[in-house]
Amino acid sequence: MATYVIAMMTIHDFETYRKYTDRTPKTVEKYGGKFLTRGEAVSTVEGTPYNDRMVILEFPNRKSVDDWFADPEYQEAVKYRHASSTMNMLLVQDGGENTLNPDPKI
Repeated sequence: MATYVIAMMTIHDFETYRKYTDRTPKTVEKYGGKFLTRGEAVSTVEGTPYNDRMVILEFPNRKSVDDWFADPEYQEAVKYRHASSTMNMLLVQDGGENTLNPDPKI
């Protein structure tokens, strides 16, 4: 089942961050991933405005995400991200068993 990566980052050094973004696409592609959005404008419909960078990727499954994240080439690129930004990364798997009438108490 598809797994989505939602990455939200605050960038404080754009020049160094660019070294990360220059290296990332080929590592994503290597594991069957694709960018659904890569830093386009985000509109806040409700809640606190979000003004930072957001990236959403789709991978064929969770194993592909885990393999991508552990890839030595990607981990080398991550050093630039760590040096230039702070990030929250979320994983969401598609195909939940109960999407029609989920438990409202959860």
